[in-house]
Amino acid sequence: MNTENIIAERINKKIYRDGDKVIKLFNEDYSRADVLNEALNHARAEETGLNIPELYEVTRINGQWAIVMEYVDGDNIADLIASNPAKYDEYMNLFVDIQMQIHTKRSPLLSQLKDKMNRKISLTELDDTTKYELYTRLASTPNHNKLCHGDYTPSNVIIKPDGTPYIIDWSHATQGNASADVARTYLRFCLKGNIEGAEKYLDLFCSKSGTAKKYVQSWCPIVSASQLVKKNNREREILLSWVNVVDYS
Repeated sequence: MNTENIIAERINKKIYRDGDKVIKLFNEDYSRADVLNEALNHARAEETGLNIPELYEVTRINGQWAIVMEYVDGDNIADLIASNPAKYDEYMNLFVDIQMQIHTKRSPLLSQLKDKMNRKISLTELDDTTKYELYTRLASTPNHNKLCHGDYTPSNVIIKPDGTPYIIDWSHATQGNASADVARTYLRFCLKGNIEGAEKYLDLFCSKSGTAKKYVQSWCPIVSASQLVKKNNREREILLSWVNVVDYS
């Protein structure tokens, strides 16, 4: 396999294009279990019938684990917005419509979102009182089984030249409450400093889906706590401020 044409670089991994394939190559110390779990999540998401790049294989390249999948030619929505700011509303409407379509799907073998959130909260360095409040809040949320992407951002939606959208990066996929997935996307906008974009996104999603904005925002302390386990110092202050908010107006 050719690992010369790098197209993206992330923490603990690099992504290469090799003809009609994409190779996601993980660092040598990356957990084998996490690689296999990501591939399994991707395969289960594929089975829902959504437009997702085909998974080809999980392999090792020079001692490093790799996931090989279909290369999808096109531009992601983040780049399309940057290149065509006048079409912002058009692209954001498409972005929200695709997320709503994701939430119509079911994948019964995926991990439960609530279980994942509980584990993440337990791994934080928050005090016991705060953890208890978060556990209590999480336990009180309705039990849903909708497909949740877990990292749904404009950069994870590729639009092919013919207009067909493809959704990538299913490593954090779970089944659970769609509003938690929306809160995660809202948080990702905010962490990038795009507060205006975050509010526009949330207003648009809630309007289109008929979801109360306050209901989505009630998930913000939980998803913020789960993000704390990444121990990103640049994010810590805003995440802690959200974790400590009891009610949103």
